[in-house]
Amino acid sequence: MSKKQRTLLKILLALFALNSISLYFYFASSHHNHHRPLYDHRRDTTAEGFPGIIPHRGPHLSKPWPIIPSYLPWSLTSNVAPKSCEAYFGNGFTKVADVVSPKAAVRSGSSWFRMDPEKIKMSRGGEKLEHVIGRTEEEELPEFEDGAFEVEVEGGRSRLKRKKLVGDGFLDQFLPVGNILKHTMRELVRSIVVVVESDFTCQEWVEEPTLLITRFEYANLFHTVTDWYSAFVSSRVTGLPNRPHLVFVDGHCETQLEETWKALFSSLRYAKNFSGPVCFRQAILSPLGYETALFKGLSEDIDCQGASAQELWQSPDDRKTARLSEFGEMIRDAFGFPVNRHHSDKAASGDYNVLFVRREDYLAHPRHRGKVESRLSNEQEVFDALQSWASNRQECKVNLINGLFAHMSMKEQVRAIQDASVIVGAHGAGLTHIVSATPNTVILEIISSFFRRPHFQLIAQWKGLEYQAINLDGSYANPGVVIDRLNKIMRSLGC
Repeated sequence: MSKKQRTLLKILLALFALNSISLYFYFASSHHNHHRPLYDHRRDTTAEGFPGIIPHRGPHLSKPWPIIPSYLPWSLTSNVAPKSCEAYFGNGFTKVADVVSPKAAVRSGSSWFRMDPEKIKMSRGGEKLEHVIGRTEEEELPEFEDGAFEVEVEGGRSRLKRKKLVGDGFLDQFLPVGNILKHTMRELVRSIVVVVESDFTCQEWVEEPTLLITRFEYANLFHTVTDWYSAFVSSRVTGLPNRPHLVFVDGHCETQLEETWKALFSSLRYAKNFSGPVCFRQAILSPLGYETALFKGLSEDIDCQGASAQELWQSPDDRKTARLSEFGEMIRDAFGFPVNRHHSDKAASGDYNVLFVRREDYLAHPRHRGKVESRLSNEQEVFDALQSWASNRQECKVNLINGLFAHMSMKEQVRAIQDASVIVGAHGAGLTHIVSATPNTVILEIISSFFRRPHFQLIAQWKGLEYQAINLDGSYANPGVVIDRLNKIMRSLGC
């Protein structure tokens, strides 16, 4: 080997060694700074005067946001036109308030939000339904002592100790009671106290963004969808880089609907399941589902039409929205279903699924008797007639799907919705699943004269779906009338 070759070899080895050292420090730094576990269990050693060892639970990685066709950028400011569709379904939060005075000087990048489960009076939550039969709703809804939640500020200002974060004037302006009998989120905010850092100790430290949620009609699909949507919007308007983790600040038992909560977001825990005080680096208080357009539209005139994201990207329109379509695609993606499917894809094989959403008896919550109020007195007769109609139809193949949702997993329910060309059903919470329907799906609602409310007509309108209704005189539906309407719908779909 020549002297020149030996010199080159030494240079190459030196560069390799330098590169290896650089990579080591890069990955070591990344490991410590960018991949800290969600939950740190830290022993409080303040009194002992030395830093304690910090054992870690395994890492809880946040789920990324999916890539979906109906996504449009979310405004992170309050410059959205009032009463526009984006204000109703996107970022309509126009009031901003700094609730901690600049004089309190919350330490930049170091402050925490503390929750003490011992100061929240409610049942534990998350139990199996059969273990808590007969438990009252009052036991499940939270009652907060002062200091149930705390905000950390710099020390040295003793006058700040145990000071309430906000007063009644703030609550009336930003969290008015309205028609809500027990506004749990208002009471949560009322309980927040400002404390100095020397008074701030926690058993667990949560680094990643976390949504704090209180629920009411948690076993009802319609009301749960309003909670899902509120959590979804809260995550988007705060510009979170990934899907947040959830903490239920209520004592409700486990329900079938938790399957979707867990699919949509990064993780889920109940407040009372923490063993002691827990500190959050970034806590987001999700508005009640009653505050969403999905619920307010029942009493307010929200004149919005569903449109594709592509159309709105090219021609913005304050009277149109793609947000519900984005949300529906989010649900489908969360369960691993394709989000680019359209009606033409469904019909390519010549098969059309007609989904009949049924109402059936099941035990919904601890106070429920297991009996569901009938909205269609001859539902079985109508279903049997539709089975005969589907099997004898000559023009194309029609598959009648028996939508017994109470005995299907949430994933199976969403699959049935996305595969349907037509969704038929009596007025009932199960029809709320149409938020996940694909474009060009037709909705046919059979409406008893005793339950005429616009829930599903509005959702279809805001998603841009074709909606038709058969209004009954009473609760009996003539099967022949239903079949005639379905024949017209199938012909419009090319069948």
